[in-house]
Amino acid sequence: MNPRLNAVVQLPAERALAAAREADEALARGEVRGPLHGVPFTLKDAIETEGVICTGGTEGRRDYVPNADATVVKRLREAGAILLGKTNCPELGWAWESDNLIYGRTNNPYDLALSPGGSSGGESAIVAAGGSPFGLGSDAGGSVRFPAHCTGIASIKPTSGRVPRTGHFPGPGGTLDALWQIGPLARYVEDLVLVLPVLSGVDWRDPAIVPMRLDDPHTVDLKALSVAFHTDNGIAAPTAEAVETVEKAAAALAEAGVAVEELRPPGIEQTYEIFLKLFSADGGAGIEALLKVAGTERVHPLMQRVLEIQRANALSTAEFGALVARLDAFRSALLAFMESYDAILCPVCAFPGMVHGSTYDRLEAFSYTMTYNLTGWPGAVVRAGALPSGLPIGVQIVARPWREDVALALAQSIENALGGYQPPVL
Repeated sequence: MNPRLNAVVQLPAERALAAAREADEALARGEVRGPLHGVPFTLKDAIETEGVICTGGTEGRRDYVPNADATVVKRLREAGAILLGKTNCPELGWAWESDNLIYGRTNNPYDLALSPGGSSGGESAIVAAGGSPFGLGSDAGGSVRFPAHCTGIASIKPTSGRVPRTGHFPGPGGTLDALWQIGPLARYVEDLVLVLPVLSGVDWRDPAIVPMRLDDPHTVDLKALSVAFHTDNGIAAPTAEAVETVEKAAAALAEAGVAVEELRPPGIEQTYEIFLKLFSADGGAGIEALLKVAGTERVHPLMQRVLEIQRANALSTAEFGALVARLDAFRSALLAFMESYDAILCPVCAFPGMVHGSTYDRLEAFSYTMTYNLTGWPGAVVRAGALPSGLPIGVQIVARPWREDVALALAQSIENALGGYQPPVL
């Protein structure tokens, strides 16, 4: 599959096969290393792996080989999993598609003329194509959730502070630290449930991680839950197919006994303006510093667009202070809304699919995921519909902070009712 997709960009085959033989031999002795014994996995090429090139999609790191595994990789290996390959992403993760000057673009297995999304698009493509059981991506504006939507698989962005980001490039820290997380992608919700506990918890390196209990989705009583749903966030009007898919998912939850009410959280129409200003406040200085550290002298056209947008939207110190106050008020208002609901059901994006090279043509459409980077809440995605062509359409289920169990339980219910993942014809 991969030559048609260009999803896996580094394939440490001999190491993977050697690890598989060791796993077989251990099983023969009656030894099981952990819940993922012998299970292969892939990783977004921004998560560092000992002895395997990790570029972060930028030319300056074309040949960069880390000398240590990221925390999440170490934990997966300790649970018995085997690294199969690294997957494509945009430069520094700054696009809702996966294309860079080193490896080129990744294609969607449901339609090769389309992107599988981004920034974890290589991951979503190879998982959807059946080439990897599960993988990890990272999400600062929708980069785990949007690719799952594009390729009809399941994913979750955990609560900010749940999963250590030590060994991710770019790394944790700075003014945008609370907006992003590492999260898993898989074909089925039950696999997310299996993997998330392996990833979670304090590593004594990432200072933002909270020692918070992770509850089991299997213990969630759906009939005790209340869900608010909306189809239009007041920023980017969704397609008719996106609306219909969310409405079908809401009906499926109601049929399962969930109390469902159509209601849009007040104030979310501010999402795009706040998000754009936060990510552009320094006028591109942060990205330019990262590129310098990486040794990158030539950037991809998508990164050039990022820098143009950021330079045009730089803020003064006083303006940035006012923006942070506005963000705090935004977060407080949404938290007050969630006092009455266990979760929110809504679109992942205003449209299904994505044409290559079009990230910065309609940024507002991605505001449906941006909202929950601003709040830091857990958001799961599961396939709930499709276009007549077979192109998948996902829905987003966002729960209260630290309630990944609720988001996953609701996603599982939708998957059970509406079929979830369906293999591409390709």
